Amino acid sequence: MTPPDTSGLEAALRAEVDGEVRFDAGSRGAYVTDGSNYRQVPLGVVVPRTVEAGARAVAVCARFAAPVLSRGGGTSLAGQTTNTAVVIDWSKYCTKVLTVDAERRTCVVEPGIVLDELNRQLAVHKLQFGPKPSTHSHCALGGMIGNNSCGASAQAYGKTVDNVRRLEILTYDGQRTWVGPTPPAERARIVAGGGRLAEIYTGLDRIATEYLADIRRGYPKIPRRVSGYNLDSLLPENGFDVAKALVGSEGTLVTVLRAELDLVPVPARQSLLVLGYDDICAAADDVSHVLEHCSPSQLEALDGRMAQLMREEGAYLDSLDTLPEGDSWLLVQYSGDSQEDVDAQAHALLRAVGRDEKDANVAFSDDPEREQKMLRAREAGLGVTARPPDDRETWEGWEDSAVPPERLGDYLRDLKGLFEEFGYDHPSLYGHFGQGCVHTRIPFGLRTAEGVAGFRRFVERAADLVVSYGGSLSGEHGDGQSRGELLSRMFGARLVTAFGEFKAVFDPGNRMNPGKIVHPNPVDGQLRLGPTWRPDTPATHFGFPEDDHSFNRAVMRCVGIGNCRGHTGGVMCPSYRATMEEEHSTRGRARLLFEMLDGHADSAVKDGWRSTAVHDALDLCLACKGCKADCPTGVDMATLKAEFLSHHYEGRLRPAAHYAMGWLPLWAKLSRIAPRLVNSVLHAPGLARAGKRLAGVDGAREAPVFAAQSFLQWWRQRDTENPDPDDPRTVVLWPDTFSTYFHPSIAKSAVRVLEDAGFRVAVPTEPVCCGLTWISTGQLLVAQKVLRRTLDVLRPYLDAGTPVIGLEPSCTAVFRSDAPELMPADQDVRRLAGQVRTFAEQLVHHAPDDWRPPQPARQATVQTHCHQHAVMKFDADRELMRRAHLDADVLDEGCCGLAGNFGFERGHHEVSMAVGELGVLPAVRGAAPDSLVLADGFSCRTQIEQGGTGRRALHLAEVLALALDGNLPGDRPERLADRPPEPSRTARWATTAALAVLAAGAVGGLCRPRR
Repeated sequence: MTPPDTSGLEAALRAEVDGEVRFDAGSRGAYVTDGSNYRQVPLGVVVPRTVEAGARAVAVCARFAAPVLSRGGGTSLAGQTTNTAVVIDWSKYCTKVLTVDAERRTCVVEPGIVLDELNRQLAVHKLQFGPKPSTHSHCALGGMIGNNSCGASAQAYGKTVDNVRRLEILTYDGQRTWVGPTPPAERARIVAGGGRLAEIYTGLDRIATEYLADIRRGYPKIPRRVSGYNLDSLLPENGFDVAKALVGSEGTLVTVLRAELDLVPVPARQSLLVLGYDDICAAADDVSHVLEHCSPSQLEALDGRMAQLMREEGAYLDSLDTLPEGDSWLLVQYSGDSQEDVDAQAHALLRAVGRDEKDANVAFSDDPEREQKMLRAREAGLGVTARPPDDRETWEGWEDSAVPPERLGDYLRDLKGLFEEFGYDHPSLYGHFGQGCVHTRIPFGLRTAEGVAGFRRFVERAADLVVSYGGSLSGEHGDGQSRGELLSRMFGARLVTAFGEFKAVFDPGNRMNPGKIVHPNPVDGQLRLGPTWRPDTPATHFGFPEDDHSFNRAVMRCVGIGNCRGHTGGVMCPSYRATMEEEHSTRGRARLLFEMLDGHADSAVKDGWRSTAVHDALDLCLACKGCKADCPTGVDMATLKAEFLSHHYEGRLRPAAHYAMGWLPLWAKLSRIAPRLVNSVLHAPGLARAGKRLAGVDGAREAPVFAAQSFLQWWRQRDTENPDPDDPRTVVLWPDTFSTYFHPSIAKSAVRVLEDAGFRVAVPTEPVCCGLTWISTGQLLVAQKVLRRTLDVLRPYLDAGTPVIGLEPSCTAVFRSDAPELMPADQDVRRLAGQVRTFAEQLVHHAPDDWRPPQPARQATVQTHCHQHAVMKFDADRELMRRAHLDADVLDEGCCGLAGNFGFERGHHEVSMAVGELGVLPAVRGAAPDSLVLADGFSCRTQIEQGGTGRRALHLAEVLALALDGNLPGDRPERLADRPPEPSRTARWATTAALAVLAAGAVGGLCRPRR
C-alpha cells in the first residue's frame, strides 16, 4: 500500500483533533518499541484530550489511509504496541472512571486509566478489577483489554476477557457501537437494520456457523489460552459475546473507546503458604496435587535460578529471606472473609500434602506485610531476569507459554532439554503455575545472523512442543509479532483462515495495527537489534564499569518494562509523574538515546550528540537517580544525561545556568569576601530579577541565603588541631558546599554529635569539592580535575583508611557512585568510595558500644534524598532514628522536585513544583506542629521552605545536637536551628538604590562633554 501523505496527515490532525499531535523526531523515537524484541518507527503520535478526540483522530487517519495503533502503558512483550502507524496514546488524558455501580459490581472506564488507579478509586466501594498483572502500577485498562491480560490473581478471577461486560468500539471506517453478549433476537434486529453494523454481525454469524466445529475442537481447554482471536466467545454456548471476542485482539480489529467491567470484592483476609522443592520440575509436578485439595487465589512459582540472580544482584534479599528451604518454591495464597477461614485453608493443604508448618521447607504467613514481601520476589521476575549479573542479554520470545497444569512438570523437563540443545544455558523458569503458565527470558543471540536464525528455529520447535502438550503459545502476553507467525502451528490452517476472515469483518483494509496476528510480520523481522544493527560506539567520559565499559550497553539496560510510568511509590520517575509524557519517562529517554546511536537506517534521531530531540527529553530529567534504584534493570539516567550534556555542549557556549549553578562551589567560596552584600544583591528589588535572568535562574525561585560565617571559618576559629589520620577514632567530616556556606549549623551539629560519640573530627582546610554540580551539568572534564585535586588533599586520610563522613547525600553519592564511574581506574577514587560513610552509618555501625544517641523522642516527618535512596539507602538512618526514639514517618512520596540545580533553572519551576505537590509538600503541610520535619538534603530543605509549607526542615545531625541540650520546644521545633536570615527590606532596597546611584554616576560620567 502507498505510504500516507504524512505532512497532510499531520496538518489535518492538528486542525481537527483536540489533542497533542506530534510528528517530531523526539516523539516518534520515544515510541519506536515497547517491552518486546521489535522496533518500528511510528508515523506520528496523537495524545487525545478526550475519547471523542481519539475517535476523531481515527477518522482523520482513515481519510489518509494511515495505519492506527492504540497504546496505553506500552508494556507489551510481543511487539503489539510498536508499528509504522499513527500511535494514539490514551494514557495521559483519557483516564476517567465514568460510572461505578457498586450493587451490580460494574464500572465504566476510559481506556487510558491505569489499573492501580482504578482500584484506588474503587477501594471506597470495597471492590476491585480482578486481573492484576505484575505491571499493575502502570498498565492501562485499554492495554489489558487489548492483550487479554491476566496476572497472578487470574487464578481466582480469570483473564481480562472473563471480566469484561461490554465495550464501546470504533471501526476504522467509522462504525461506532457498544458490543457485548448478543442473543439471536438481538442479532436479527441488528441485521434487519442494515448498514455497516448489520454487515459486521452478518459476517460474525457466518464465521461462527462455518467454523463452529473447528473452534470447538481447535481451542485448547486450558485456563491460560491467550493466543489467537477469541472466536470461541461467538459460540452459542458462550452467548455470542462480541465484546469478549474482541478482547485480546491487540488493536488489530477496532479501537476501544470505553469499557464496562465486572468487579469483584476486595478480599477481607489473606494468607500465604510457601512450599519448598528440590527443583522447579518437582514443584510443577505438585501443582495438580495442590489444586486437588484447595482453591487458592494465587498459585505462583519461582525457581532457584531466579533466587540466585537476586542474590547476585543484591535485589529483593528481604523477600528471599522469607522463603523456606528449597531450590524452587510454590507460593499458595488464600483469600476469605475471616482470618480463621484463610488459615484453615492453608493448614488443610499442609495436611493433605503431608507437610507441617514447622517443616524447614514450609513457610506460612497471615501477616499482610510479610505476604507482600514474599510475593515481591515472584512479581520481580521480569526485571531480575532481564539483565542478569553475568551480562548476558536475555529476551522475550518464548516467555509465557501455557499447558494444562497437570502436564506442567513434564513440559518443563522437555523445555529445559530444548534450552540445552540450543545452548541457552539455564534460563530461570517461574510463573503462574496454578494455571500452567510459564515465564522465562532466554539469551537469544539477536545481534548476528546465526543467532537470529537460532532464535527462529527455537521458537518454531518450542511452538511444536507446547502444542504437543495441548497448550497455548501465549498464556498471558498475547501474540503480536512474537507468535503471530506461529499461530498455524497451534490452530491449523483452517482456524488461521478464520482469523483472517474475522479481521476482514472489522478491518477489511488492514489498517488497524497491521502485521500482528493476521498476515503477521515474521518472528525474526523488524528486530530491535538484528544482524544489520550497526550502532555508533562513542567514546565517553564515564567508564560505565557495570556495562562492559559501554555507553550502548548502559542505554540498553532499558528493556521496556515501564515501571518508570508508575504513579506512586518509590522515586522513579518524577518528570513522568508530573507530565504524564512517555518522552519524559526513563524508558522514553532510553529509547531516544538508543535511536541516537543510529544503529538502523530508519533511526528517528540522526544528529547524534547534537540532537535537539534527545536534549529536550533529557532537559526535564531531574537527575534524581531514582531509576538507578527503582528501575528493575538499573538504568541510571542521571549518568546518561551527564554524559550526553558533556558531548552536546562540547566546544559550544553552554546555558547560563551551567556557569551559574554548575560552578556554584566557586561562587560560594567567593561569597566570603562580603556575604551580607552578596545576599542583599541576590534579593534586592530589580537586581535580583535581572541577576536571575542573566544566570539562567527561574524568576519564581528565591536565591538561597549565604551564611555570614561559613563552617570552615567557624572551624578555623575553633583552632583545633586536626587529629592523626592513623588514630582509629579519627573521622574526616566532609565540608560540602551546602553545609559549609549555606547551612553551617548542620556541620557544626555533626561535629558536636560525633565528638559526643567519642570520635575525633578532622576537617580539610584546603579547598575540596566532590564535583557534583559540574557532573550534573555535564562539565565532566572539570569534575575530573576537581576530584583529582580533592584526592590530593585527602591522600593522608585515604592512605590511613580514615572514614570520611558525608552530610549532604548528593555529595556522598558522588563518592560512592559517580566518581568511581567517572574515574574507574583511579585507586584513590576506589579507596574513597570504600571509606565514605553517611552520618548515620558512622553512628550506627561504628560508634562505641556504650554510646547512646540523644533522644528527642518526637514524631518526625522524614524526606529521604533521592540520591540516598538510590545509592546509600536509608537503613542506617532508620536505625539511628529508632535509637533516638524518633517516631519517624519516612515518606514514600518520591522526589521533592528541586533536585539540585534542576528546580532553579529557568523553565523548570512549573515541573519542579508539580513534582513536589505530588506528595512531599502536602505531607509536610500535614505534619503536626510539634513534630519534626527532617530532610538531610539541601535541595529537599530548600523545596520544603520555598514550597509554601510553613515549615523548615532540619538535618538529623541538627536534631541530635539540639537534643543534647535538652527538650525541644513544643511548637515548630525547627525554630531553634541556626539558619542565615534573609537580608532585611531596608538592606535590599538600600542595595538597589546604591547601585542605581553608581550606575547613574557612571552614565553621567560618560555623557559629560570632553574639553
